[in-house]
This record gives sequence, structure tokens and C-alpha cells, in this order.
Amino acid sequence: MDNATKRELKQPDQFITLTEHGAEWAKNNRQTAIGAGVAAVVVILAIVGGYVLFQHHSTAAATAFGDAMQTYQTPVAMPGQPLPPGTKSYASISERAAAANAQFQSVAQHYGLTESGKLALYFSGLTYMEEGQNGPAEDTFKKVAGSWNHDLAALAKMSLAQIYEQTNRDAQAVDLYNELSNGKASTVPPGLAQIQLAELYSAEGKADKAKEIYAKLKDKDKDAKGNPGPAGALAAEKLNPQPSGPQ
Repeated sequence: MDNATKRELKQPDQFITLTEHGAEWAKNNRQTAIGAGVAAVVVILAIVGGYVLFQHHSTAAATAFGDAMQTYQTPVAMPGQPLPPGTKSYASISERAAAANAQFQSVAQHYGLTESGKLALYFSGLTYMEEGQNGPAEDTFKKVAGSWNHDLAALAKMSLAQIYEQTNRDAQAVDLYNELSNGKASTVPPGLAQIQLAELYSAEGKADKAKEIYAKLKDKDKDAKGNPGPAGALAAEKLNPQPSGPQ
């Protein structure tokens, strides 16, 4: 056995030394050790309690959001229109939107950190639009557009672009459609954003720009077998509109 090995064997085990020091510290500082142990338990309980509370909060949010969606999907019936007995209805889309908006706003305010609360904020923007309140709708969509959830943010940007179109701010709408055309959100596929952009150009009388977008989309939007995708098929339809039937 060489000298280096002997020296290593003579060195006390580091783990044993640390354990002995820890035991000695606990013996001399019993109250501190007990306090630290209690604090650790309190932290653990707080974490578990917070998780349980969040789960309860999320469940309550989902229930409230479901109630708001039920209102939003309530039928709109014209005066005199027959409905099954006991069926609730609204006299107009704006009346229904106002009722649903109040519920969505409540969910967003009380459960804003949950997924249901974030969705509710988006739907409050939609119902504002249906009420004809473009100002509050725009403010709401801008909040949602800044969300870390890219799919939800894309929906808000699409709705925001539509408000810009309605309020003669086409340049801002074009910017958003271009942004969405380069995005990867599943809720707003790039092809859909390009269709919307082409429609805007057509409305502005810029038929050449619209046709250029349709042509590129027709060639680009295809599946693995070369069949046209939804946006490609629509683009082809726009490029070659079918004549209407006999009047």
C-alpha cells in the first residue's frame, strides 16, 4: 500500500463528518432546528394548499365559463317564431351578446389567471363586437393579443384586424394579416390569414394584389398527395369563379 493510499484512509469520511457537525449543531440549537422544521412543513403545506386551491379555482372558472357559453349559444328567435316549450331565446343577436358579455366579463375578472378566464376575456371581446361596441372590443382584443398563448393571441389579432377593416384602418389590418400569414397558430392557419388579406385587397379595388395572393396560395396549399388544402381550394375558386345558375 503506497503512502498516498494510507493518507486517504486516514482522512475521515466527509459524509460522516458533515453528519456529525449537523447533529452537533442541532443539539446546540434545538429551538432553531425545530423552527426550521416547522417552517419547512408550513412551506410544503402552503404549496399543496395552493395547488388544491388553484384546482378548485380552475373548476369554478370552467363552470362559470360554461354557463356564459350556454348563454352565448342560446337561440335568437324572431317574434312569432315557434320554439319548443321551455326553450329560452333572445330577440336579437345584440341582446344575447349583452347578456353573455356580462357573464364573460365576470369570469375574466374573477378567474383571469385560469385558461377559462383567458378564454372568457376573448369572448367578451367578441360579444362587444356583436353589440356594436367596437371601442371596448378593440381594447379587449389588444389585451388578449399580448397573451403568451399564441393560439388565443392569434384569434384576438384576427378579430382586431376585422375591427380595423370596419373602422377604415386598412393599413393596420394589413399589418396584422401579414403577421398572421407568417405565424404558426393552429387557430388561425396562415392560409386563412392570406385569404382575409386578399379579400381586403379586393374590397379596396386592388384586384392584382388579391390575385397574386390567390395564385401563390393555390400552388402552395397542398397535402402530401398534391391535393389542394382548404385555403388552396378556396383560392382556386376565387381565381376561377363559377358562373351563377339561371336567374
